[in-house]
Amino acid sequence: MPTTLEERVAYLEGKVEEHSKVWSDLKDMMINHDSKMIAFEQRIDRRFEAIDKRFEAIDRRFEAIDKRFEAIDQKFSKYFLWIIGIQVSVLLAVIASMLR
Repeated sequence: MPTTLEERVAYLEGKVEEHSKVWSDLKDMMINHDSKMIAFEQRIDRRFEAIDKRFEAIDRRFEAIDKRFEAIDQKFSKYFLWIIGIQVSVLLAVIASMLR
C-alpha cells in the first residue's frame, strides 16, 4: 500500500485509468453486441418473410384443392339426382306392373 500522498494519488490515477479503459471496452462491446443483434433481427425477419411466402403458396394450393372438391361435390350431386330419378322411375314401373 502506498504511504505518501503522491503514491496514493498515483495509485488512484492508475485505478481511474483502469476503470476508464474497462468502461471504454464495455462501451465497445455493447456497440458490437448491438450491431450483432440488429444483424440477427434482420436474418430472423428474412426467415419469417420466406416462411410467410411458403405459407401463401400452400394457401393457394389449398384453394385450388378446395375448388376441385367443390367441382367433385357438384358432380356427385348431379349424379345423385340422376340415380334417385332412375330409382323412382323403376319403382313406379314395378308398382304399375304389379297393379295390372
